[in-house]
Amino acid sequence: MGIELELHSGRPRRKGASRETLLRGSYEHGEALSRVLSTLDGQGSGKLGWVDPYGDTLFNEQEAQAARQEVAVLTQGCTDDQQKAALMDLAELLEACAATPGSYLWFMGD
Repeated sequence: MGIELELHSGRPRRKGASRETLLRGSYEHGEALSRVLSTLDGQGSGKLGWVDPYGDTLFNEQEAQAARQEVAVLTQGCTDDQQKAALMDLAELLEACAATPGSYLWFMGD
């Protein structure tokens, strides 16, 4: 089980045409990202707890902005190098999404 990430310039379409809006993807940290995000409470106040490890989750630029602070806290408590690398990649994509009007960060679960 893993979570892949894609940053899109607009809302991605799920039926094959999503490449038209693709700005950047992250595909190498899926397992580690899934492990670290699975520790979060989906009912809590944070945005990253919303990520569905088995389905798809979209964050718009405002949600990405809010989630950036959560990554910093997760990184501080992380002792696994693979998870740290996954969180650094996630932080970069959240930053890019927050700075790009109309963009979306797509979390693609298994």
